[in-house]
Amino acid sequence: MSGHNHNEHDDHGHGHHGHDDHDHGSMRSYATGFVLAVILTAIPFWLVMGNVFSSSSTAGLVLLGLAAVQVVVHMVYFLHMNAKSEGGWNMLAMIFTLVIVVIMLAGSIWVMYHMNHNMMPGMSPGVMHHDMP
Repeated sequence: MSGHNHNEHDDHGHGHHGHDDHDHGSMRSYATGFVLAVILTAIPFWLVMGNVFSSSSTAGLVLLGLAAVQVVVHMVYFLHMNAKSEGGWNMLAMIFTLVIVVIMLAGSIWVMYHMNHNMMPGMSPGVMHHDMP
């Protein structure tokens, strides 16, 4: 028997089950996140169903912006990601992921636009369509 008393809740970090001393949210923060998520879901629904924007590209950009805000709300209020968690590595991983997603989305849109433009030249506005016999 050694003189060292191994308690489950000592200051050596064994009693924390792998978690650091981070705030994992309170009922108030979860309620705030939930209300923001509902609002950020209802606004795009209303914008689309009410046909608020006459231009579909404007509507798409506004919806994309609201979606990005909702992703941030989910990461902050539900995933508890901030610049302090895990020594900043979570934030660095999130930024890297966002850069990769933006590159993939922009590249996909760019490729699809140019494929449509180059593969379907007769579908361009202003080009006269001739009936084939």
